[in-house]
Amino acid sequence: MTTVVEPPAPAVLVDDAPETLSARLRAGTRIQHETAETQGFITALMKGELNREAYADFLAQHYAIYVALEESGEALRAAGADDGIVLDELVRVPSLERDLEFLFGADWRTEIDILPATEAYAARLRELDSWLGGWVAHAYTRYLGDLSGGQIIRTMLQRHYGFGTEGVTFYHFADVPKPKVFKDEYRARLDALELADGDSERVVAEAQHAFDLNTALFRELGARHLG
Repeated sequence: MTTVVEPPAPAVLVDDAPETLSARLRAGTRIQHETAETQGFITALMKGELNREAYADFLAQHYAIYVALEESGEALRAAGADDGIVLDELVRVPSLERDLEFLFGADWRTEIDILPATEAYAARLRELDSWLGGWVAHAYTRYLGDLSGGQIIRTMLQRHYGFGTEGVTFYHFADVPKPKVFKDEYRARLDALELADGDSERVVAEAQHAFDLNTALFRELGARHLG
């Protein structure tokens, strides 16, 4: 396993902060979440103002991110340190591989161009293969987002860019037939994690950092595709 570097400074939680970890994560990342989702690249992509090439590039960056996320998750599970929060139902890499083959062709691995912001994001994820709290912070921002807003994104991509089912399987969770029920159960697992004193603040800070990493990525995609 890699050596875990120190995460960002712990988030400051006020006296009336929510009690559960999932509620703290939601409240503590609201500003960072809004900043990330209102970046120009994402706004233009969702309005249908870009093209399939821009979406394909967006997905290629996600492939690098999810490979790192899921490799670290598997390392935690192999070490018996995942506390039941690394779940097969959420794995996205195989779906991303199918989408990228559809979008780029059989040689997609040599066609994709990973951005510096993506490399930095993936590097951080690989540092979390022995800190469950940090890994959970990123899993929360990614997987619950994919299960929530990701479903709207899939519909908009199909509408604006002419996709059927191929090319957007990343957003289809075949093993999660009832997303709301699953998300409620996932939050319950988060809230049941046994964290050391002060670790909740570190986890929230890492989730904030996750959104900041997303924002940096969207800005680089914007520089590449917004002309």
